[in-house]
Amino acid sequence: MPPQTRINSIDLLRGIVMVIMALDHTRDFFHREAFTGNPLNLETTTPFLFFTRWITHLCAPTFVFLSGTSAYLQGLRKSKKKLSWFLFTRGLWLILFEVVVMTLGITFDLGYNTFILQTIWAIGISMVILSGVIWLPFPLVLTIGLVIVLGHNSLDYYEVGKSGPFPFWYGLLHVQSFYKVGDTNLFIFYPFLAWTGLMILGYCFGKYYMNDVINRNKRSIILGAGILLFFVVLRWTNSYGDPFEWSVQPTALYTFFSFINTQKYPPSLLFMCVTIGVSLLILGLIGNVRNKFADVITVFGRVPLFYYALHFYVLHAAAMIFSLLRGHTFSEGVKGTPNVPLKFVFPNEGLGLGGTYLVWIFVVLALYPICKWYSNYKFNNRRWWLSYL
Repeated sequence: MPPQTRINSIDLLRGIVMVIMALDHTRDFFHREAFTGNPLNLETTTPFLFFTRWITHLCAPTFVFLSGTSAYLQGLRKSKKKLSWFLFTRGLWLILFEVVVMTLGITFDLGYNTFILQTIWAIGISMVILSGVIWLPFPLVLTIGLVIVLGHNSLDYYEVGKSGPFPFWYGLLHVQSFYKVGDTNLFIFYPFLAWTGLMILGYCFGKYYMNDVINRNKRSIILGAGILLFFVVLRWTNSYGDPFEWSVQPTALYTFFSFINTQKYPPSLLFMCVTIGVSLLILGLIGNVRNKFADVITVFGRVPLFYYALHFYVLHAAAMIFSLLRGHTFSEGVKGTPNVPLKFVFPNEGLGLGGTYLVWIFVVLALYPICKWYSNYKFNNRRWWLSYL
């Protein structure tokens, strides 16, 4: 059986956001201000720092959205029963992968005293839900996605008036939360409701994208522009779609920053609009791009989970070495720092933003050969378990 055909522009877009994503995580491990300030705080940030953080906002929503699109594309060559089973089992596998593999890579806590539910968890639980949703008529699938994405911010009104802690199930659903049971810490960075809605819309986008193959690049640009226009109009009103209002700042640039600075945890309607709008524009513009640089970036987009896990382990190992070179002992690194879930990372220590960018570039380049090897291995083999990795 010949290897499956992939859509190059989708892999390229995924590769772009995966490379950008590594910049934000490099900043977490190496930037000296990573745990002492908020790069999106307009009172303390600089334009370079703000942009460094904001541009990485494209990554998670694009990755989740394209996971839904990929599910639709797989449905073109699988029966609905097989697709549903694959989404269900891979979703459960991703949740386990987040808890076991990613928790260790992010924290370096061998005792597993801290668990962090991030992107992979959100994708996993969303796939489990999508495995059931795809059995519904397509108009109803689209309606469910739209209702969640457009309507989930109505829960903000409940959350503002809530006194006391949120129950665990609600933390999983819609509010970034921290729970402590004995010596075990659980950080829920990615409550799943909005991400699930976004994945469902990504699945629906697959139908839109493949309905007119000849004009799909143009259609992506039109849809992306339309979503961005919707973002501008709704954001301008300061009425709905994000819990934080924008305001006029001392300069036009910072006013623009305030306008585009929307909530990621959980992703607000406006956050999803501005990020997915930009990503769809990029998808349309790169649809016919073919050059060596694009080929390199596409490699990362073809092995996203492999790259995602590997880059965390490489970054954290490098951060550990850097901390030892700065004079910290191994026991100090293992002990860690209060309020910092990453071992061997010390607030107010590390590199400036320029140095952080250099580490980012070096890590991405270092990961390319092994990602290229693994991409070729997947392309030339049809083992069932490769589809889960």
